[in-house]
Amino acid sequence: YMKKIHIVLVEPEIPANTGNISRTCSVIGAPLHLVHPLGFDISEKQVKRAGLDYWDELELHEYQNFLEVSQAYPQGNFFYCTTKGAHTYSDIDYTSLEGDIFFVFGKETKGLPEELLRTHRENCIRIPMREEMRSLNLSNSVAIIAYEALRQLEFENLERVGVLK
Repeated sequence: YMKKIHIVLVEPEIPANTGNISRTCSVIGAPLHLVHPLGFDISEKQVKRAGLDYWDELELHEYQNFLEVSQAYPQGNFFYCTTKGAHTYSDIDYTSLEGDIFFVFGKETKGLPEELLRTHRENCIRIPMREEMRSLNLSNSVAIIAYEALRQLEFENLERVGVLK
């Protein structure tokens, strides 16, 4: 069984970020799960432009709330990406997990709900940054965390060597 990485965006607000994330998901073969309400229409030009021509390669799922996501994947390993996380994203051994890996990200302005973070305190992960800084861009955060898990999983099913002509 090959582990799959999933990206979950809870109430994303900025169309360009979601577009960029959709492109990352397409490139790495990660399903993208969008939890409503969205701060934009999924068909908006900005979203499509940022995702470029990768939309047809994207496995996209939409939900009315986060509970629907967790109920749809009861065997999933959920990690909540937040500046309030007690663990660094690179400290997790993703190879030791059974089942798919879900990285859950909150809205750009507020992050994930505090109640969700408190309920899943041990699975809250963060990207180290300077103390006085608020946060990284959402699409950059998704890429950083997803690629660390992919690195640990030895980039399974991804092309590792390019061809220079």
